[in-house]
Amino acid sequence: MHKYSTLVICLLFISTNIFSQSTTKFIDSGSVKNQIDYLIDKSNSYQDYKVVKYTWLSKIKSNVLDSLAVSKKEIVSNYNTIETQKKKIDSLKISLNDANNQIVSLKTEIESISLFGIQLKKGIFKTILFVIIIILLTLLAFFITKFKQSDSVISQVKLNLKEVEEEFEEHRKRALEREQKAMRRLQDELNKQKKE
Repeated sequence: MHKYSTLVICLLFISTNIFSQSTTKFIDSGSVKNQIDYLIDKSNSYQDYKVVKYTWLSKIKSNVLDSLAVSKKEIVSNYNTIETQKKKIDSLKISLNDANNQIVSLKTEIESISLFGIQLKKGIFKTILFVIIIILLTLLAFFITKFKQSDSVISQVKLNLKEVEEEFEEHRKRALEREQKAMRRLQDELNKQKKE
């Protein structure tokens, strides 16, 4: 009889638990942790075990799988986003490297001047230019002084030539007069000898 009474008590206990579980509804919303906590709290205890409704386990399994699928999609999406961003970063690094190279090239171009196909720094170019200008100015001053000296020599030579020409003209006139006088004398002598 003892067995029979134990069996009745157990059936009564299980039926109350079944009725009490059937009236409680499983929550679908909230995090998976909250759903599992709810499942543990609302399940019945039997010795060291918890008695849980199979529909609740199926529901929590479905929710966990859905959560895992969503998480997996998010992970794949995030991975794709990361890969896209890595590609963008690599592309931007290449663009940045190209821009830096172009900046270095432009700085070199700005800081240097091409002279006969040779790239010279501006300081060296300015030095060469100033040396050339100083040499040209020195040569100009030298040639101006030489020109003035030559011009004064030419003026002196012209003046001397004019004086020599005047002296020559005067000498020619005197020589002509002497010649004419000598011719007259000769003519006079010839005339005298003819008369005599």
